[in-house]
Amino acid sequence: QVQLVESGGGLVQAGGSLRLSCEASGRTLSSSAMGWFRQAPGKEREFVASISWSGGNTLYADSVKGRFAISRDNAKNTVYLQMNTLKPEDTAVYYCAAGTRSPFAITTMRGFDAWGQGTLVTVSS
Repeated sequence: QVQLVESGGGLVQAGGSLRLSCEASGRTLSSSAMGWFRQAPGKEREFVASISWSGGNTLYADSVKGRFAISRDNAKNTVYLQMNTLKPEDTAVYYCAAGTRSPFAITTMRGFDAWGQGTLVTVSS
């Protein structure tokens, strides 16, 4: 059974940066898609970014394109989300997800079958 643990969240001022990490245990995810989603207070969980098994293909939500970058280190079974030029509207709980049934970058929640507990990112204005 896959376990995902996120870290790196916190409080940052608008315009600042944070780097989230998600370490997997229980099985190797080197052949799985990985992704990040977020859920702001009172809103539904939404797609942020995803990456294919090799890291060669990435997808981003329009709201984060050019500011966020997803990457992975399969040797460490870890995926990262570098977040730059943060805005107050980026405030949310960020969740890491693994899509063990697909090696390709995907955007839909149903494509992911393992989830972390989330890490809170708060961006102050």
